[in-house]
Amino acid sequence: MRSIRAAATGAVMLSLALAASACGGGSSAGGGSNDSPKELTYWASNQGASIEADKKVLQPELDKFEKQTGIKVKLEVVPWSDLLNRILTATTSGQGPDVLNIGNTWSASLQATGGLLPWDDEQFEKIGGKDRFVDSALGSTGAQGQPPAAVPLYSMAYALYYNKQMFADAGIDAPPATWDEFVVAGKKLSKDGTWGTAMEGSNPSENVHHAYVFAKQHGADFFTADGKPDFTGDGVVTAVKQYVDLMAKDKVIAPGNAEYAQNQSVSDFAKGRTGMLLWQSASANLKSQGMSEDAYGIAPVPVQSGTPGPGKQVNSMVAGINLAVFRNTDNLDGATEFVKFMTSDAEQKILNTAYSSIPPVKAAQADPAFNTPANAVLKDTLAKSAVALPQVPYESQFETAVGTAVKDLFADAAAGRPVTTDSVKTALTKAQQQMPTK
Repeated sequence: MRSIRAAATGAVMLSLALAASACGGGSSAGGGSNDSPKELTYWASNQGASIEADKKVLQPELDKFEKQTGIKVKLEVVPWSDLLNRILTATTSGQGPDVLNIGNTWSASLQATGGLLPWDDEQFEKIGGKDRFVDSALGSTGAQGQPPAAVPLYSMAYALYYNKQMFADAGIDAPPATWDEFVVAGKKLSKDGTWGTAMEGSNPSENVHHAYVFAKQHGADFFTADGKPDFTGDGVVTAVKQYVDLMAKDKVIAPGNAEYAQNQSVSDFAKGRTGMLLWQSASANLKSQGMSEDAYGIAPVPVQSGTPGPGKQVNSMVAGINLAVFRNTDNLDGATEFVKFMTSDAEQKILNTAYSSIPPVKAAQADPAFNTPANAVLKDTLAKSAVALPQVPYESQFETAVGTAVKDLFADAAAGRPVTTDSVKTALTKAQQQMPTK
């Protein structure tokens, strides 16, 4: 019941936020004031191995900004498990931070609340212009035909990380290119207390990301062409079952992963408890946990057959973090200046190096520092075989509903309850019923 309540809470809060879109104040072209010009509050998302690790990355940069501008930034790093509901509460109440990180998949949903400052051409010019950013990153900043709700900050893609020594010991010659090969490799690795891979089974966002990619590989989608939810088609059901079956049927994921939600899968891989990891831009996180770059290899996420590419060969969603300004900010000029600072060429190099992500700013991305083998895989994925999650007004509600349904299915698998086609369809039907009818 706890997980169902969590999904319902997200749905209710988003509905309230949409109904209260005027709470943000201002017009569609602006908002906010400059009543507190010497301070800003900033909600950063948890990108690193821990909240403390993020503070060590960000605080020196915020100190640098204060020295340059005289504006003090109060930092709060918010765990992913709390971030969306914290933001929805803020947009509903009109009481939020000045600047905040959002998952780029939430852009259209949060845009629909009216709680975020629109980034029209005039606003973009204040930070150097929209053409500074790569197109793939701009494609996940809000609904088409509307000014973006946020500015790209970090670009990411999923990759397959594999432990070279564990592969050699298990007689695996190369990273798996297909899911069948992945399962075979995973079974060889699952012995003597180690497992093939790990998943964040209790993290709705991670669940949705993987389920969406599996669905695309099966030629399916969670929404119709006109934006209506369609969670129970054969392709979607098959995709979700294939994902959960990595634990339920294939036994390459430990049952305890059904409770993972705080990057434990990354820690398991770094500590040699699993041989493979499917993660977004994990290199810096692994390094912070003591894993040498020489200890692992990086390859594209598997597909159903063949190699990654367009169409059904998609192997990642367009992952990333966007930077938004709360419409009710009482330091509009300072918030804009902060976004300009965080997306400057110099800061983009520093921050994206720290998080092993790809700069969405063209000049920074072209820097030789981002021409590593790991980044080559991520760049190639973003360019050729990644797709954006649906930019629909209820996207964040979709993440909560479907992500929680998958969480419940992992709980069934961990408890030894059968995960069948019928049980998957039933779970997805309940998730679709939580979506708005209009």
